[in-house]
Amino acid sequence: MAAQNDIEKNYQQAKEIYGELGVDTDLVLEKMNQVSISIPCWQGDDVSGFEGSDELTGGIEVTGNYPGRASTPEQLRKDLEKALSLIPGSHRVNLHAMYSETGSDLVDRNELQPKHFDNWVQWAKEKKLGLDFNPTFFSHPKSDDGFTLSHRDDEIRNFWIEHAKVCRKIGEYMGKELSDTCVTNIWIPDGYKDRPVDRYSPRQRLRKALDEIMSVEIDKDYNRDAVESKLFGIGSESYVVGSHDFYTAYAASRDVLLCMDSGHYHPEEHISDKITAVIDFVGELLLHITRGVRWDSDHVVSLEEETRAILAEIVRNDLLKKVHIGLDFFDATINRVAAWVIGTRNTQKALLEALLEPTDKLKAYEKDGDYTSRLALLEELKTYPLGAVWDYYCLQNNVAVREKWLAEIKKYEKEELLTRK
Repeated sequence: MAAQNDIEKNYQQAKEIYGELGVDTDLVLEKMNQVSISIPCWQGDDVSGFEGSDELTGGIEVTGNYPGRASTPEQLRKDLEKALSLIPGSHRVNLHAMYSETGSDLVDRNELQPKHFDNWVQWAKEKKLGLDFNPTFFSHPKSDDGFTLSHRDDEIRNFWIEHAKVCRKIGEYMGKELSDTCVTNIWIPDGYKDRPVDRYSPRQRLRKALDEIMSVEIDKDYNRDAVESKLFGIGSESYVVGSHDFYTAYAASRDVLLCMDSGHYHPEEHISDKITAVIDFVGELLLHITRGVRWDSDHVVSLEEETRAILAEIVRNDLLKKVHIGLDFFDATINRVAAWVIGTRNTQKALLEALLEPTDKLKAYEKDGDYTSRLALLEELKTYPLGAVWDYYCLQNNVAVREKWLAEIKKYEKEELLTRK
């Protein structure tokens, strides 16, 4: 009880400090509870899925062999429940098509149906979660040569077109069942290791394939489509068909969301700067927040400068209703459940920091040309009592405060993860 009293006392002091800048911390915490973050299910099983294959392809690499990887849908959902119990607020789970549950039936990806994800939907209903979805264009015999929707072989390309079509219907089903719009995101691994002579033809095929996929009528109240670019992957270092420029133009001209992954650009590029550059042209954005180290290495999100800049850009421009916040990381060198908790809580801390900023005051300084005051206040804010407000937010949501959640993870690891074969 003493600890709780200390948290409440520290919060009241922080409330007064932020209040002097015109920031209502109680209102900020209400806003925090209105923001759901889409958590990647694939962190829990090293992007293995439930199709029976352990081979990961498509320029994706998972490092490590920490004990306790989920190998069944039940284990994965149990792990997600543990992670979500340690994360304040109400959130979403992001699924890939490879996480279908088909029982004893062998169902290829172009024949998937909503019923193959019904267990996920019923679980999400019970836990009051939203679901997002992704077609899976990797780790499949028909993607072995590195091409899918831009493939020159009509039969292979049409297979993947059909896969994307059924996935959009599955996303619509999820959104309707949960009364919560699902975002279905398309990412493909297509590209060349060395420099091609013909860069145009694959992009023409991709455009036509996407147009055919999007021709299937979908209720946008239940499903929104997104397309995701990438700078390069293993095996496609020199040329990626679905580049940032290609997908930005496609999204703007076809009324679909543009997905920007913070690990999918040159190390010196930052998506925080791109958000307001494209939002007026695409209407809505999907973000995959990750931590790329030298390349798209999908490290667990850290509370670092770019993470903070991304959330600040969204909040400063009142874009929370136009930007869907998702995470994308997978790390098998550490406890996988802890990774979810660390990455999501760090994203929320960055969001909280942004909401606690006296943006109107800073914009007024900027408008008046008082750049000295702007810089001075931004720097002073870095040592304001963000932690006290965060602790109180966790307390409000009945989740572990500070690093106390780690003890629960260690207990779960001992009782559950280490017992798995």
